[in-house]
Amino acid sequence: MNYTPFNAIHKALGAKMAPFAGFEMPIEYSGILAEHKTVCEGVGVFDVSHMGEFKVRGPQALAFLQNLVSNDVSQLSIGQVQYAYLPNETGGVVDDLLVYKNSDTDYLLVVNASNTDKDWAWCQAHNPMGADLENCSSQVAQLAVQGPKAIDVIQRLTAVKLADIPYYHFAYGTVAGVDQVLISNTGYTGAGGFELYFPNEAAITMWNALFEAGAPEGIKPIGLGARDTLRLEMGFCLYGNDIDDTISPIEAGLGWVTKFTSDKQFPSRALLEAQMANGVLRKRIGLIMKDRGIARHGYELTDTEGNPIGIVTSGSISPVLNIGIAMGYVEADYAKAGTLICVKVRDRLLSAEVVKMPFRNNH
Repeated sequence: MNYTPFNAIHKALGAKMAPFAGFEMPIEYSGILAEHKTVCEGVGVFDVSHMGEFKVRGPQALAFLQNLVSNDVSQLSIGQVQYAYLPNETGGVVDDLLVYKNSDTDYLLVVNASNTDKDWAWCQAHNPMGADLENCSSQVAQLAVQGPKAIDVIQRLTAVKLADIPYYHFAYGTVAGVDQVLISNTGYTGAGGFELYFPNEAAITMWNALFEAGAPEGIKPIGLGARDTLRLEMGFCLYGNDIDDTISPIEAGLGWVTKFTSDKQFPSRALLEAQMANGVLRKRIGLIMKDRGIARHGYELTDTEGNPIGIVTSGSISPVLNIGIAMGYVEADYAKAGTLICVKVRDRLLSAEVVKMPFRNNH
């Protein structure tokens, strides 16, 4: 079992701990519902130090990334972040990730904790041009300070003008006396805020400073349970549920981060290009339950007659909407918003409606 630098703090605060991606992580503190509300209305702090970080440097850095990730890294400006994924050889997804551009010869990849080892092996195996790669995952701590009041709290701890960092951009600066903190206007909650990257040795200093500065806003620690309900309300994919090695990114709705420029020769390019041109047989959809019940991962989706048409990949009660919401894959004919389908819960068919995502802002 691995431990983040905040492990003892989580336990001292009475967090419910559980294994996640090889780490002992906090699932909840005061309860998922309360924590979800805190992030939507105020400010909460997630320990996301389990995430993986790879440095990509040298004159071959861009060429390496262009042949590795789906998005067009050449379009990044310095200080900008890009969402992308690693296509595999069979039209599936190795992982989804963020690409940070420090300079023309210096990039940072942030990958999912559960895939860090797999992704690192993939990067090393797909580096014929000899880019300089470094896996610094074990040296980097990360806190996601999320919610509409996050900017006010962090601003008290730094001279960097946070309002000048646009969405999906970043800056380096001193935060709480810690130098060279990567301050990133990103997050997995849809509630606004920043993700802070810093050395493990500064972890306790950073945590204590944030909670002291955020006391007037009622800052709270948030567990992975609320992280999951927050991302589901936004329709964000979770690797291992909504995307994986067997699911096409085009089926998943990730065509918008799939670029086919002449300098990109990533795995499965021809296959994905054909899918973009010709369409796919199934699509990822959002669902709102019409009948009472929860559509859980793995439940079968049917037409109104009970014929199988797909499967649920993520589902929960929405803390904001107070109804069951889910994501899943259905045959393309059933993917249009407004279509009525059913979720098979044990032997019952519960009515649901296909809706546009995100759930939180649109319904």
